[in-house]
Amino acid sequence: MPTVTELKMYLRIDGSEDDGILTLLMGAGEEYLADAGVPDTAKTTKRYTLAIMLYVALHYENRDPGVSIGKLNFAFESLILQLKS
Repeated sequence: MPTVTELKMYLRIDGSEDDGILTLLMGAGEEYLADAGVPDTAKTTKRYTLAIMLYVALHYENRDPGVSIGKLNFAFESLILQLKS
């Protein structure tokens, strides 16, 4: 699981105003991966960390209620499939 600092570097965010939303999105990403069938044993892998980062980026950058997130990012879907196997 990435840290808030790692996420902020990945998303190029300065300051701490969005730390709460980043923490919320990390938790939601962890729940999403669990619901998608990713086992707990995958949590220690770099691919799991990257999947969380991609999930957070997708939802952080598209948080406007008027924006519809249709299909998930191909890289994110690919990571989920790899983590499940």
